[in-house]
Amino acid sequence: MNNNLNEYRKFLSNDIIKTCIRMQKDGINQGTSGNVSVRFENGMLITPSSMPYDIMKAEDIVFVDSNGNAESGKRPSSEWRFHLSILNDNPDFNCVIHSHSIYSSIVSMMGVDYIPAIHYMIAIAGGKIIPCAEYATYGTEELCNNISKVMKGYKACIIKNHGLVISDSNIEKAYGVLVEVENIAREFVELSKIGKYTVLPDEEMDIILKKFGNYGLNVQK
Repeated sequence: MNNNLNEYRKFLSNDIIKTCIRMQKDGINQGTSGNVSVRFENGMLITPSSMPYDIMKAEDIVFVDSNGNAESGKRPSSEWRFHLSILNDNPDFNCVIHSHSIYSSIVSMMGVDYIPAIHYMIAIAGGKIIPCAEYATYGTEELCNNISKVMKGYKACIIKNHGLVISDSNIEKAYGVLVEVENIAREFVELSKIGKYTVLPDEEMDIILKKFGNYGLNVQK
């Protein structure tokens, strides 16, 4: 690997670590839960398995190639399969963030198949709803397949009895979607306590989605 590529890998690895620490500070993740990946070369860089974020260094970030082979001597996050699958299936996505954020995780336990269009910001996830993927044991091919089924055309999905998955063109944009979806999940949880809410009609969401064509953080990172 040449020096420029080494420097770029180090830059991306540090960006991953900063995002992990940011999730902790923002109360989105706790302990070693959650994981982050970014596209790199013919594969991805991803957080290692079971390592506290505050001691993580750039050299701890693991490269996994497009066939799922991890670099020698390193153990990637147990969820590497669905990270790689999302990146392989979606050439416009360059980052995947998985979190156990509180409100999205609560929604994942409510037995719903999606969060409906309770607010127009639902469109930030790419569609008229935020879908929920069926539960499967973490780290399995089955879970990977369940996520792939519902995430086509979306930037976000909730995994039942588990947590949240976000993807976007770069790490900053993905984090922005993560924050918005977690906020929508909080609204949905609070509305569910009341027991009634209104849902925006499909026609309005069509308008919103068209307006959201270029919506998102104005970053080129």
